[in-house]
Amino acid sequence: MSEEQSIIDNLADLESFLLNVESGGFGLKGVAGVGMATNNKDGSRFVAVFDDNQKLLLARMITENVFQTGQDMVRNGVGRKH
Repeated sequence: MSEEQSIIDNLADLESFLLNVESGGFGLKGVAGVGMATNNKDGSRFVAVFDDNQKLLLARMITENVFQTGQDMVRNGVGRKH
């Protein structure tokens, strides 16, 4: 994976990560989508940012709990609350 930072272990940190992606905070070009996935090699979970060609642009490891409880947040986006 392209991003080896701390593991996202709560929904607030997942929301912050998604907001950074949505707002261009990571400086990524051509972001087309975000999804959760499982590493085939070791079964670890991660949230990934993809471009139009399904190329991985950025990834962060997540805990199993965040994987289970944050799926709607990733699927629907978080947007800015007013």
